[in-house]
Amino acid sequence: MIRMIRGMSLVSVAVPMLAMGCGQSPGETASAPIASPDVRAPIASPDVRPAVARSPDPPRRVPAAPREVTFDDIKLDMEKGAAFTRDLLPKRVTALSGEPIRIRGYILPSFQQTGLTQFVLVRDNQECCFGPGAALHDCIVVRMRPGVTASFSIRPVAVAGTFRINELRAPDGTHLAIYAMDGDGVQ
Repeated sequence: MIRMIRGMSLVSVAVPMLAMGCGQSPGETASAPIASPDVRAPIASPDVRPAVARSPDPPRRVPAAPREVTFDDIKLDMEKGAAFTRDLLPKRVTALSGEPIRIRGYILPSFQQTGLTQFVLVRDNQECCFGPGAALHDCIVVRMRPGVTASFSIRPVAVAGTFRINELRAPDGTHLAIYAMDGDGVQ
């Protein structure tokens, strides 16, 4: 328990006294045990420990607000059907990796309608996006963080989370996706 003495805590009063000894003047040496934080405790008690000032907790890092991103922002300059290589990624895309973003798109339909822990977010809901001709930069594999789920919607959704560049390949080595997200929420 910390007691207040005229607007100051006992800890803030006791710590400067530790250097010169409790109740001593600056020139004297301390021969008695140091004062207890509880003023009622006997000074000579062997179980008494000195009051130690606790450093303040470091300021909590406030998570950055997600940056609004569109599929145009992560678009690559590559021919449809061309092989992907990492050197095709522009700096504007690599700079987003590991950053919180918010992006709008459509959830690719699956058999499950609610409680989705992972899904593919696509640029639009036209058939070309769901077929084999979709561009690599037009989809993001979203894996929701533990305890967070999403529900399928035919309407556009906004997904917030941490953007990553993560190549997903088919067994034959061809790329299925190059972007991923750790999803924090879907609206």
